[in-house]
Amino acid sequence: MAGALDGKVALVAGATRGAGRGIAVQLGAAGATVYVTGRSTRGRRSEYDRPETIEETADLVTAAGGHGIAVVTDHLVPEQVAALVRRIDTEQGRLDLLVNDIWGGEQLFEWNSTVWEHDLDHGLRLLRLAVETHAITSHHALPLLLRTPGGLVVEMTDGTEEYNRTRYRVSFFYDLAKSAVLRMAFSLGHELGPRGATAVALTPGWLRSELMLDTFGVTEANWRDAIAKVPHFGISETPSYVGRAVAALAADPDVARWNGQSLSSGQLARVYGFTDLDGSRPDAWRYMVEVQDPDLPADPTGYR
Repeated sequence: MAGALDGKVALVAGATRGAGRGIAVQLGAAGATVYVTGRSTRGRRSEYDRPETIEETADLVTAAGGHGIAVVTDHLVPEQVAALVRRIDTEQGRLDLLVNDIWGGEQLFEWNSTVWEHDLDHGLRLLRLAVETHAITSHHALPLLLRTPGGLVVEMTDGTEEYNRTRYRVSFFYDLAKSAVLRMAFSLGHELGPRGATAVALTPGWLRSELMLDTFGVTEANWRDAIAKVPHFGISETPSYVGRAVAALAADPDVARWNGQSLSSGQLARVYGFTDLDGSRPDAWRYMVEVQDPDLPADPTGYR
């Protein structure tokens, strides 16, 4: 059976784990050819020192029904990104979707640390990883994406524009990084819209990434055990949920209606009708505004 994205070519920059992997796999499930990039390989781990690799992500994309291609890339090195785009051009002659999901800052930010207390080197590297990488990748990839009408850029962040505008997020450097990516999507929308392409910012909710599951000492099979310690974790979602959001956007012939906007997985699930792997539709950002932030008792009923 033909997939909704058969014949489409995607680049998921930062696809080793978490949302990037979930997005890549769901694009593969829709039939896309997906280039997945990162620095963690079977032969060499990044400073994360985690077991996930880009080769594994590519294999999962192919197993889902697409064509996964792993390319080792440090997105802070312009020459490596330029070489990546040249390879996509040579092998495919087009690029329909760019997902900028490069992050790598989990080990760098310090919760509730002021700008003068935060380790400066860590804070500045966090900004480079979260913002500079996206700018470098867009600089090199967008000319290829614009060659075919209808291209889409998805800037992955944490939090919607509405939510982040009125709330302090974690620390000075984290807050700045995530807000900058939201603005990046708005700016790209201004530049791409008149040229026949679309840019959006997209956030998952509380993501059950590999790192998050390890932090809580659970697996995807028994993740609900963590609710006893962190009751609001009941609103969490798998990386596949935001992956299905990206696949739905990429398959939408009217995707330009979202140009320049900030979107969430829960919001798009209501529009496009997809669900998480368990059949639910968690709406984490509405939950946070209406339940978690007001310090009400945890209860995801009505939000899933």
